[in-house]
Amino acid sequence: MQANANEMSVAARDNMQNGGFSQAESIIQASQKLQQDLHTFGMKIKQHEDNLKFLKSQKNKLEYTILDLQVVIGTYHSSSTLKIENKDNSQLTNEEEINEQILRHEKSAAGILCQLKTRHGTQASLLPLTKDVVGIVATLGKVDNNDVSRIFCEYLGVETMLAIICKTYEGVKALEMYDNEGCINKNSGLHGLGASIGRSLDGQFLVICLESLRPYAGEFVTDDPQRRLDILKPRLPNGECPAGFLGFAVNMIRVDIANLFCLIPSGHGLRETLFYNLFSRLQVYKTRADMIQALPCISDGAVSLDGGIIRSTGVFSMGSREDVDVRFPIASARSKQPENYIETERQIKEMSLKKDKIVDDVKREQRLLNAAKYNFDRKKNEFLTFLTESSSYASQCQVQTAQDRFVPR
Repeated sequence: MQANANEMSVAARDNMQNGGFSQAESIIQASQKLQQDLHTFGMKIKQHEDNLKFLKSQKNKLEYTILDLQVVIGTYHSSSTLKIENKDNSQLTNEEEINEQILRHEKSAAGILCQLKTRHGTQASLLPLTKDVVGIVATLGKVDNNDVSRIFCEYLGVETMLAIICKTYEGVKALEMYDNEGCINKNSGLHGLGASIGRSLDGQFLVICLESLRPYAGEFVTDDPQRRLDILKPRLPNGECPAGFLGFAVNMIRVDIANLFCLIPSGHGLRETLFYNLFSRLQVYKTRADMIQALPCISDGAVSLDGGIIRSTGVFSMGSREDVDVRFPIASARSKQPENYIETERQIKEMSLKKDKIVDDVKREQRLLNAAKYNFDRKKNEFLTFLTESSSYASQCQVQTAQDRFVPR
């Protein structure tokens, strides 16, 4: 634009020399006015775009907070409903029942370790064979209710629920040894231990080495005593969080304080190593219908409390539900509303009102942005037309000046 103005200045200077001063001056003034108008509309567009960006950021933060609070409320209602249906709590799974479930798998590696712990208590962890063993998957986390426990166990399967967790690879090697021909030495490791307590070890078993796992590399939820992973919540194409979304499975496991921090030399705990590798970003929904509606934003699988399972994009588990006989224990049941229940509901209402106001502000800013873009485009077309017409006028002046120079006097 400035270049065109300079060209006009040159044309104006020529015109002044030939008596066209006032018309050239008028062209320059009109050009400057149009450029100033374009600049003004451009600044308005930027201002409205910045406002929209800020408002949408505030809206997203409020939605994340509201969703977290709704999960707290939903968990309470789910626990309350479960308790009403099972007044004697006969279906609630505690740690002793978990040990009994594991012991039923008599010829499994997990069953042998559980039997050893039952007989020898804390002294079992001092043995060279078991000193590096953290535990069995089923015993290393708790969940809020039976529905969550059942679907997580169905997703992982019995073999994974009975997997043995070691801190280092040295601990993995201690569990099973081989002779020079590569055959298992039945007199050492877990095989020898099983034989010594009358439980022979048959078949294969899983062992997971924590130090060999690739840990979660993101941030943690600020000031959260459970050190939940700060994972972005799923978003549908319209920007909304899917209905019925309860959270990520990795964050719905309750880990003992001792296993949250610096469990292995790298400084990582169970959540960001074991459970992140088992569940990744597995999403949890209230119903199968909610989960299906959320398909566009499911990338690492999903489950629903009524039995729906999507193992990965496009891979569905179908058929009758499998009754997995090893479960995660249930965290202590809540017999009454949490102390901050009413306050939590108040916060949800207050934040929902703020979000609604921001949504209105977003709509208003979008209208203003559209109007500014319309005015900018209109003024740009006007300026381009002006440039075309003024360039034509300048060309005519140059031709006239050249003719005047060569006319005999």
